[in-house]
This record gives sequence, structure tokens and C-alpha cells, in this order.
Amino acid sequence: MENKIFEDIIAKTVELGVFKANVIEANRIEADRAFRNICASNACGMYGRCYMCPPDIGEIDVLMAELKNYDYALVYQTVTELEDSFDFEGMIDAKKKSYPIATALRQVFSDIGIFKALHLGAGGCGMCERCAKQTGETCRFPKLALPSLEAYGINVSSLAKAADMKYINGQNTVTYFGAVLFSFDGE
Repeated sequence: MENKIFEDIIAKTVELGVFKANVIEANRIEADRAFRNICASNACGMYGRCYMCPPDIGEIDVLMAELKNYDYALVYQTVTELEDSFDFEGMIDAKKKSYPIATALRQVFSDIGIFKALHLGAGGCGMCERCAKQTGETCRFPKLALPSLEAYGINVSSLAKAADMKYINGQNTVTYFGAVLFSFDGE
């Protein structure tokens, strides 16, 4: 039964426009607090500016422990061609295309009857054009907010390998990853 459900989840995820999707056992996900340091370097510019990013997302040890509450993970990737390797605008546009996929996956899991699910995306949340954190408001969409894989300390490179995916998909492309950790009711 689980294999059929996994096949359905993967098929529905691919229908949403992802490049590749796979379901793995959640215990194959590597997390390390060192990846939180990457967030603290603020390369993406969202550190301290988004509720779903560090330091606001919470303590790394608590978040890494939360990962252990799930049995499986749907891992998916989007791959977008760029004009060249310096096409920053193309990278931003490609990242924006991943948000509707994450939102649609919430419905996919709900329709299947899987309610114990943790949705994680690439980089900062991105559900709002500008995070309410920046204007001192509370989160506008707390049930839709999308924490990043990195905020949970997940090694995305090893996640790609565990899911039988390439981390880099060719010259002049950008690849973004997302994951939904989940468990069936009663497990």
C-alpha cells in the first residue's frame, strides 16, 4: 500500500512541474548544526529578516530533533535554465516558481489523507513579497509559511544524493530543492 501511495505522491508532484521527485526514508536525511552557520553568513540576505529563517525559526537542535518525528520524505527539485551563470534575476524568478509548488503540495498531502507533514523549501519562505518580520507585524500566513531546508540544518547536497538526484544539473541552470517530511496516521 505504501508503495502505491508513494507512486501517487511522486506522480502528482511531477504534474506540478518539478524536474524530479522521489520518496526516501526520513532517517536518510543528514542534518548538522554547521549548516545553520551558512544561514548566519547571510548569503541570501534573509538572516533575521524572515520568520521562517534563522534566528527566528528556532533553535537548531530543536529543529533537527523535529526531523526525527517523521518516517518518510518527498524530495523534489526544480531545474531552470539561465541565460548564463551570472543571471541573478533568472535565479530569483526560478525560486519564485517553487512557492506555488510547495503550496500545491499541501493540498496533495491533504487529499491523500496525510496530515502529519513538515513542508520545507529552498532558502527563505517567500510566501509574501516582503516578510511581515521586516515591518514588525506577525506572520500573515503562519499555516503556509515555508521554512528552509538549511534552517533545519539539512545538508541539501547529501539530500540530493539520498534521493537519487543531481545537486547541479548542468551549466547555466539553477536547481532548487524542497522536501515534505511525513508520516502516516497511527505510525
